[in-house]
Amino acid sequence: MTRKRRGKILATLGPASSTAETIADLYDAGADVFRLNFSHGSHEDHAARVADIRTLEKQVGHPIGILMDLQGPKLRVGVFASEDGVILTGGATFRLDMDETPGDENRVGLPHKEIFQALKPGASLLVNDGHLRFEVLNCGEDWAETKVIVPGVLTNRKGVNVPDVTLPLPAMTEKDKIDLEFGLSLGVDWVALSFVQSPQDVIELKERVNGRATVIAKLEKPAALNHLDEIVAEADGVMIARGDLGVEVPLEQVPVLQKRIIRACRKAGKPSIVATQMLETMIKSPVPTRAEASDVATAVYDGADAVMLSAETAAGDFPVRAVATMDRIISEVEGDEHYLSLMAAGQDIPGDSAPEAITAAARQIASALKAKAIVTYTTSGSTTLRAARERPPARILCLTPSETVARRFTLVWGVHSVVNTTHTPDQSIGAMAVETAASEKLAEEGDVLVVTAGVPFGTVGSTNMIRVIRIGEDT
Repeated sequence: MTRKRRGKILATLGPASSTAETIADLYDAGADVFRLNFSHGSHEDHAARVADIRTLEKQVGHPIGILMDLQGPKLRVGVFASEDGVILTGGATFRLDMDETPGDENRVGLPHKEIFQALKPGASLLVNDGHLRFEVLNCGEDWAETKVIVPGVLTNRKGVNVPDVTLPLPAMTEKDKIDLEFGLSLGVDWVALSFVQSPQDVIELKERVNGRATVIAKLEKPAALNHLDEIVAEADGVMIARGDLGVEVPLEQVPVLQKRIIRACRKAGKPSIVATQMLETMIKSPVPTRAEASDVATAVYDGADAVMLSAETAAGDFPVRAVATMDRIISEVEGDEHYLSLMAAGQDIPGDSAPEAITAAARQIASALKAKAIVTYTTSGSTTLRAARERPPARILCLTPSETVARRFTLVWGVHSVVNTTHTPDQSIGAMAVETAASEKLAEEGDVLVVTAGVPFGTVGSTNMIRVIRIGEDT
């Protein structure tokens, strides 16, 4: 199946989308990549879904990407003596400590010594997705006296966010390490790391992955934004996790940060994903709100590589309809006459290397000649990533001998990947480009293709050739 749109759709699998039939329906509706959320479900559940996806992949004859999302550390308060929890009033004092005794209206346990190690007077604690806010008055190595700033009801094991400090917590828990090895054994294509605070978090995960998958850094902590460029440089891609990010920073900053992160990713030639609450209403409603449709459209106009559905497809009542709705929104935006001019306006000056200059030239030639596709021959994927960063008006046809590389590009803007295991002599690349573009219904007689490659083939980062082909005249 050849998608007509350039932006990609990432759909989360869960109880509402756990059967092979539903997964196939989601793919037909427009899902390009499937997300396995390791915060939920058993290893057996995830293995069954991977098997269903790979079976579907063989049936459709096109690469399908799989992203595993590691849970990361979950910071939660303890339990209360009353199952109904407690009502906390504004201005009251409330103590958090390491005592496991059930809490009351005066205190509750917080079994995370790392939080106390990092707290300082004046710091904020956000509980239950920010519905309650405390200010630290005084603190020690295993306790904190706080003032209730935003009151409300607090019940058992609600999540805690600490936006003002960098916590001395590793991004990966022991559970994550076990899940990671299991996911890699299944052959996932992308690994998303939660709770990233520094580039070192990404480096440590990549060392564990050791080339078996590519790594997505989830940006949901203010501390990560202080190292944005360094994190983008280390990661293979970035997810803008607006749920926790919207709790830890003021809501009005989230749209600005979204644009800033997308720009940083595009400058670095790394894919970006906008995630969380994109079509939230469709968990229970067959249609989204107009504001949600505008939210998806904004991400597309911003130049994001992919937009993600979470509970909408994992647990919602209308998972297939949610994907189809997102597909229509993306297609409508990309049909706007101003869309490609906006993409061009965000283009950076190419670097001073030959591969970057050639890729930039390919975009200009494709635009001038109204080419149907830019064909990239790649072993590692670097040629295709450079082409995608240019946001060309033509589709990008990636020909690669690697099934792994082809699957990873299901997440990248504008790329249609085809696995080509046939050894292609350098002098035959034009014929192969034409044959594949025609078979994939990307071009036909009289259309123009712009071909880029590194000659001789197989040398990573050696893009040194560009060729223009008009099908029928030059073949």
